[in-house]
Amino acid sequence: MLNDNLQLDQLRNSELIVSSAYLAPVAYYACMIASENVLIECYDNYEKQSYRNRCCILTANGVQDLTIPIEKTGKTIMKDVRISMHDDWQVKHWRSIESAYNSSPYFEYYADDFKRFYENKWEFLFDFNQEIQQMILELLESEITIKHTINYQTYAENSVDLRQRVHPKKKLDFNVKNYYQVFDLKYGFTPNLSIIDLLFNMGPESQLILR
Repeated sequence: MLNDNLQLDQLRNSELIVSSAYLAPVAYYACMIASENVLIECYDNYEKQSYRNRCCILTANGVQDLTIPIEKTGKTIMKDVRISMHDDWQVKHWRSIESAYNSSPYFEYYADDFKRFYENKWEFLFDFNQEIQQMILELLESEITIKHTINYQTYAENSVDLRQRVHPKKKLDFNVKNYYQVFDLKYGFTPNLSIIDLLFNMGPESQLILR
């Protein structure tokens, strides 16, 4: 079990298990790249106000949460959660992303890669998260081995378990280098935003920050 001050060298040669996440934070991807052997949880129960359907970006007005609406159901395992079609969330999210990052150094370089995810319809949240995650890993030129769980286990034996630790309401002390942000003169450096904050601001150098 890792202590609260997570260090990348603790993940070397270890299997990492994480929850599915929408445009996950920088720490999430840094852990994945450090481990290189990642297990994505499919069978945990969907949890509100988590990174499963929520990400954080930095705008001219400060940090903004972007949340994918889901169909209201009872207790549902993550792989079966459906995206709600009653809210024009894709248009709203893309407008927010574009407004926040259109002046960043690499927005135009990556914009088309991301925009297509906000133009096509998606039924299941898990599928959407995994497709956009795979694209991000390709942009990062990562060779991570990713597998999916086949059932839920409360205790992940022989794995570093971050399913409950990478969470908007929990502080994960994590040493990732500061990097340039569009609004850093106004707000100072804002840590652990969505991975798109790093990509749009640092481009190919994102790999160096994550490592």
